[in-house]
Amino acid sequence: MINQPDLFDNTSSSSNQQIISIDDGRVILYEHFFDINESDRILEILTAEIDWSQEYIKMYGKSIPLPRLTAWYGDISYTYSGITMNSKAWHLLLLDIKTKIESVCDRSFNGVLLNYYRDGNDSVSWHADDEPKLAENPVIGSVSFGGTRKFSLKHKNPDHPNHKQFINIDLTHGSLLLMTGECQSFWLHQIAKTKKKVDPRINLTFRLIH
Repeated sequence: MINQPDLFDNTSSSSNQQIISIDDGRVILYEHFFDINESDRILEILTAEIDWSQEYIKMYGKSIPLPRLTAWYGDISYTYSGITMNSKAWHLLLLDIKTKIESVCDRSFNGVLLNYYRDGNDSVSWHADDEPKLAENPVIGSVSFGGTRKFSLKHKNPDHPNHKQFINIDLTHGSLLLMTGECQSFWLHQIAKTKKKVDPRINLTFRLIH
């Protein structure tokens, strides 16, 4: 295990918040929630020590690999897109990250879905985090480490201006994105594939499973 003393710098500031203006929800971006040294160290540990797996989904009667690696850590199992993920015991680093995120959103989480985007071919398609076990209007805390990827939002209502004119946010190394309010009820989000050369990226989305 990689040694990780004093992982978080107490001087790190979460005051750099940006409110992303959307209807029917609330999105807040902390572009430098973790400083560069913290972020580099976290990325190294997560890459080496998380128990990554390749999951598959059923499409048109075929078993298709997800275009990314995933892992689920927490207090309870989690099911999404027909995939049931049994919980793994919390890694100490994940608990430290969880505590820091909870300190700014005034919400407790009991699980985290990790996604490992190895290159530009890895992606996640349009979806909302609206599974019944997340309850109504969940708070999702999404933190990113590694290469910058474009996070897109579109409104579920096909008549809404942002159904075709997406809201795009660059999620950078060490950033935190909070999705709150009615965001999951009215908005879809994705990480699209890209032909640009991008560094590997690890994303953690903290949730409260009921």
